[in-house]
Amino acid sequence: MNLEPKLRELEAIYAELEKKMADPAVVSDIKEMQNLGRKHSELEEVVGDYRRYRQVRDEIAEAKELVGGGDHELAELAKMELEEKEPLLGKIEEQLRVALLPKDPNDEKDVIMEIRAGTGGDEASLFAADLFRMYSRYAEREGWKLEIVDENETEVGGYKEIVLQIHGRGVYSQLKYESGVHRVQRVPATEAGGRIHTSAATVVVMPVADDIDIEIRPEDLKIDTYRSSGAGGQHVNMTDSAVRITHLPTGIVVQCQNERSQVQNKEMCFRWLRARLAELKEQQRQEQMGEIKGEMKKIEWGSQIRSYVFMPYQLVKDNRTAYETSNINAVMDGDLDGFINAYLTCEATGNWATK
Repeated sequence: MNLEPKLRELEAIYAELEKKMADPAVVSDIKEMQNLGRKHSELEEVVGDYRRYRQVRDEIAEAKELVGGGDHELAELAKMELEEKEPLLGKIEEQLRVALLPKDPNDEKDVIMEIRAGTGGDEASLFAADLFRMYSRYAEREGWKLEIVDENETEVGGYKEIVLQIHGRGVYSQLKYESGVHRVQRVPATEAGGRIHTSAATVVVMPVADDIDIEIRPEDLKIDTYRSSGAGGQHVNMTDSAVRITHLPTGIVVQCQNERSQVQNKEMCFRWLRARLAELKEQQRQEQMGEIKGEMKKIEWGSQIRSYVFMPYQLVKDNRTAYETSNINAVMDGDLDGFINAYLTCEATGNWATK
């Protein structure tokens, strides 16, 4: 296993951290203990997996010796153990490769997610609403907090677009691969004739940018306020609490009306604007380098990342990793771990279906 030298190094660092944390001189230093505890926690999972890997590898070696021995009964038991342990060893090695992927400095950041109806009219807006529910359920499973930044509902109960902020540990590390076109094939609720339609929605995931990451000059902004309104134009309140900000140099427009006050809406707009500007800056940098990554590529019909087929059969398939499942109801209820893990595995091994 070519990763073993790195893993041995991490295990040694982990052991040294444990030694320091047991030192009475360090225990009395709260700040140092917190620092050591954080580093210890970061290494705990990968070191545990490495130790488990070595244990399983040794058990496989022992079982192979028994298979080649003279005791027929022990040989049969050893064969059964090999059938169980060899796939397990491969799975643990896969996890270790993922764990040793280079860390993205944005991985621990919150995200701004934009979901927009694409081609397909009312059905596309309904699918956008289904994606919103799917990501909401996934966030709930992960213990994350979700806020609606902006929404534009349709008369059929869908969304032309909806923008979210999701707070929690490692949010961007898990959701950054969701950017792209999501395609659906089904009989829409709006279809009286029972015909199967194909439509799409786009998802864009951006890390929330810090103030120091992106400078926004006041003279580059046009800020408008207006009255918040709900679906169908019904006024939520009678004050100009909604905020729209236009970034004049880029033409980027963000707006928020979901918070209680104008100040809160303006702050949410600035978070969204910084995220959009940071994404634009990163795209420009990668284009100049000629290294457009899958999760940053232009969102268009040709960049479909996942298909959701409800009819005539049920299947959800990721076009980049080839991971698929027929349990479409579980996926739409927020079970996305299989897709996220498959992407991480491809990232670690380089074995892409399409890239």
